[in-house]
Amino acid sequence: MGAVRGEYIMESPREIRRLEMKTGFEAVKNQALWAGLKPGMRVADLGCGSGKTTSFLKRLSGTGEVVGVDRSSDRLAFARRTYREPGISFVEKDLLGPLDDLGGFDFIWVRFLLEYHGSRMKEMAARFSRLLNPGGILCLIDLDHNALNHFGLSPRLDRAIRGCADALVTHSDFDPWAGRKLYSLLYDLGLKDLDVKLEAHHLIFGEVSEAENFNWITKVAVAGRDCRYEFSEYPGGYEEFLQECKDFFADPRRFTYTPLICCRGVNPGVLPL
Repeated sequence: MGAVRGEYIMESPREIRRLEMKTGFEAVKNQALWAGLKPGMRVADLGCGSGKTTSFLKRLSGTGEVVGVDRSSDRLAFARRTYREPGISFVEKDLLGPLDDLGGFDFIWVRFLLEYHGSRMKEMAARFSRLLNPGGILCLIDLDHNALNHFGLSPRLDRAIRGCADALVTHSDFDPWAGRKLYSLLYDLGLKDLDVKLEAHHLIFGEVSEAENFNWITKVAVAGRDCRYEFSEYPGGYEEFLQECKDFFADPRRFTYTPLICCRGVNPGVLPL
């Protein structure tokens, strides 16, 4: 049947492992400090997943409080077991619904979340901004051309990957181009001191690392399986497609990259409702 709009398209028994393997401290540190995270701030990690990023934000905020929010009870149970420490709490909540009971925050971190809610990005960003204390920072981070930039693909694999992306846009509200839209979201909200940073999130050439390979193959396996694309050029269907993806990523001649766009804005005082 495939994923439907509003569901998390990466849902699988391997998702906690994928999130744990792909999340590194240095990237979080560089992005959060660039956005303005300082010790002592009250921080929200919206869409916190397995809690690893939440723990990194706590390390950076020092004496500050960090609240991880996610709707997955399984991932939150893992987070509570794995990242138990003073100053961290985890809240189960649907980020598409009311959030006012979370209280106010000095820094709100939203990374790799809005891309899964393409048609609702604007309303979600507005809801998040209303949680900002005066002078508080909203940091939005997402990919652009998500999973679409490769060299060395066969023509049919290129068509299939793009077909999967189109199917996810149509059926699951996924937005592979979310990153380029973040600045305008913050601008339209009336936030001030806007800034943008562009960097490579994936830059894969030569031998692929175990973490990168697991991340990519899991993404392709889960999203490809559930996207409703028919794989008409593959006599063996989805399984033949998946094997060609595995062979592609195992080839050190392959080249893959994904742009990541970080945007931040500051609440100048009272924001419009």
